[in-house]
Amino acid sequence: MLTSKEQKRAADEISTSSNTIGKGTYLEGNIETHGNIRIEGKINGNIKSKSKVALGNGSQVQGNILAQNADIEGEVKGKIEITELLVLKATAVINGDILTGKMVVEPGAVFNGTCKMGAVIKDIKLGDNGLPRSIPQQEVKNI
Repeated sequence: MLTSKEQKRAADEISTSSNTIGKGTYLEGNIETHGNIRIEGKINGNIKSKSKVALGNGSQVQGNILAQNADIEGEVKGKIEITELLVLKATAVINGDILTGKMVVEPGAVFNGTCKMGAVIKDIKLGDNGLPRSIPQQEVKNI
């Protein structure tokens, strides 16, 4: 059995982990992570992070984003829910609604949708999208 000190250390390691989806990468499906994620490629699916989501210049996301913080330089088609701070860089293009605690918009950023700031956003829960946690082998397709 783990002690509370070991559990805290394990939780800290998970929350400080970092993930990257590189330029030229296309991913179809949902992403859930406790740690930070940087996306330079294209995602067709929802992104959920208990930490920070960073979208690089040239990145494209078609789906919803739910995170603690976000820096966006690329394009998003979907709803964005950020519990703390959302930063829209000059190259950002957003087509969808925004719900955030605080927001910074640099000159040049494009935003088409509604925006609510200072709203209380639900807790970020991972693994609650209604989908099974494992995919039966017959549904896995090789490309």
